[in-house]
Amino acid sequence: MKALILNSGVGKRMGVLTSEHPKCMTEVNSKDTILSRQLKMLVDFGVEEVVMTTGLFDQVLINYCHSLELPLKYTFINNPVYDKTNYIYSIYCAKDHLKDEDIIMMHGDLVFENRVMEMLLDSEKSCMTVSSTAELPEKDFKAVVIDGKIQKVGIEFFNDAMAAQPLYKLNKEDWNAWLEEICAFCEKDDVKCYAENAFNEVSDKCNVYPLDVENMLCNEIDTPEDLAAVSAKLRETLNRTVYMCFSTDILHSGHIALIRKAERLGKLIIGVMTDEAVASFKRFPLVPFEERKVLFENLSGVYKVVAQDSLSYAENLRKYRPTYVVHGDDWCTGFQKPVRDEVASVLAEYGGRIIEYPYSKDAKFDQLERESSTRLSMPDVRRGRLRRLLSLKPTVSVLEAHSGITGLIAEKTTVYQDGKAYQFDAMWVSSLCDSTAKGKPDIELVDMSSRLRTIDDIMEVTTKPIILDGDTGGLTEHFVYNVKTLERMGVSAVIIEDKTGLKKNSLFGTEVAQTQDTIENFCYKISSGKAAQNTKEFMIIARIESLILEQGMEDALTRAFAYVEAGADGIMIHSRKKSPDEIFEFVEKFRAKDSQTPIVVVPTSFNTVTEEEFAKRGVNIVIYANQLTRSGFPAMQNVATTILTNHRAKEADDMCMSIKEILTLIPADY
Repeated sequence: MKALILNSGVGKRMGVLTSEHPKCMTEVNSKDTILSRQLKMLVDFGVEEVVMTTGLFDQVLINYCHSLELPLKYTFINNPVYDKTNYIYSIYCAKDHLKDEDIIMMHGDLVFENRVMEMLLDSEKSCMTVSSTAELPEKDFKAVVIDGKIQKVGIEFFNDAMAAQPLYKLNKEDWNAWLEEICAFCEKDDVKCYAENAFNEVSDKCNVYPLDVENMLCNEIDTPEDLAAVSAKLRETLNRTVYMCFSTDILHSGHIALIRKAERLGKLIIGVMTDEAVASFKRFPLVPFEERKVLFENLSGVYKVVAQDSLSYAENLRKYRPTYVVHGDDWCTGFQKPVRDEVASVLAEYGGRIIEYPYSKDAKFDQLERESSTRLSMPDVRRGRLRRLLSLKPTVSVLEAHSGITGLIAEKTTVYQDGKAYQFDAMWVSSLCDSTAKGKPDIELVDMSSRLRTIDDIMEVTTKPIILDGDTGGLTEHFVYNVKTLERMGVSAVIIEDKTGLKKNSLFGTEVAQTQDTIENFCYKISSGKAAQNTKEFMIIARIESLILEQGMEDALTRAFAYVEAGADGIMIHSRKKSPDEIFEFVEKFRAKDSQTPIVVVPTSFNTVTEEEFAKRGVNIVIYANQLTRSGFPAMQNVATTILTNHRAKEADDMCMSIKEILTLIPADY
């Protein structure tokens, strides 16, 4: 594609401003002339060749263009009778350099913003810039638009007309038809009219459509008054701000292309989502926030980089009040649509706009994402993420998983509410659920080898941290080796309870005989396990059974402080009462002396308490310990009963997820 810039006019109405050079060399700000803006913009949009018509000050103009040192190939065509003809004849002089080409044609005194050029180049049809919001000028161009197509262009038309500017994108076929008529006019010596007069004769076969730029800057400069008005509007466009948000830790070509488009619109502010915000709705970031922030700060064209603390843009939009928010059009549907709707609502408060570009899916990025997920599933990466989550979030939300498929449910389930996304942060591999899935009682009958196979099944298809229900931990000598094994596998934490003997589920409480370990013995088990670790990332969390066994609050607190002193990385306090009161009391009294050690709760009985309330009281990890198991078995039993009752499967279909939906949970490349 070539650009044709018409610079053969004299510019008499500019007075002394054009006494020594062509009008196009008039300065519009401290950095640019009209022409330098046009040429730099063409370079920025990938145009490499310019045909420029000249008249008075021909050599001054040629020297000026070369002095800009832009990567453009110039062809200068002088109109020898510039003072006796209009630009239709200048085009005729350049005809041999313009045939059979897609053309961008503009007058050399035209100032327009980047967005206008972008819209022009994005148009698949031949087009001319018009404005539906500008008043019809008395003496300047107007375009007659009928049935969505431009029929006539000239200063004399008012009916069915829109204000127009001589900035065109012309596809080869349409331009050839117009150029042929321009040549016909000139060869009949009709050289003092506008080139648009020739267009009006062939508009039936030269299909040019209106490109409505509304209130955007796109104006000619004919007088000093025009120069003042255009320069003021240009200052306004250059002071606009643009906001984009990124959660990625991998930049690909699609991201860079979008950033380049955004920076053309104004001063680009990039919001980088914090680690907590990213972890709430997609995979955990491989690159920490501060490093991702620096990555964007070092991109050319980025004005400022700020933190965005959630999926919602609202706080940052009200703070920075950007003129535009730029995003790919992928958020027009799906889970991001509520976010887009909120952005549109906030921008409407002060007149901002969303600009959306077609979302580009990069196959290389998909591969990088798969590689990133693989990295996140690796033991050395996965193991430390629980500690990192605890430093980022007020509460870590954990869901029970007892198989690969339940692990995928815990990994992928997402809910979007109030501009935020919610996911489970980690998985709990429960002794109860693991035993139940195998049809065996929860009495440590399923040995550690079998438990490890379950963990391995889950780890193969997921990336999130795993917390293992370690029951009593067994003999101290055995526990030490199990710690080494779990740490090596990439498990983030093991929770062991301070009981001895044959394990019985805690929810039985005092209904069955259960013996609590001595403080000394359990502290020794904890310290031995900590001493066996090879990394600082693995966590041993002590589960206190005092409230379950009705040993009282003081016993629970005494044990908690002793276990922390022995090296426990966290305290799990459990209760089988439906009221959370004794849990709240424990947390309050523990926090009065220890503000740092993580506290874990399993609200199976006291299930009315929200995570937000737990967080306010100082709880760090909330484990939903058996809900998938408890919901799955009744559903399966109901389906089985329905099939038996009806002697067929039709009635059961409404209770079942389709196989296709199930398969979407399973990684395609596994």
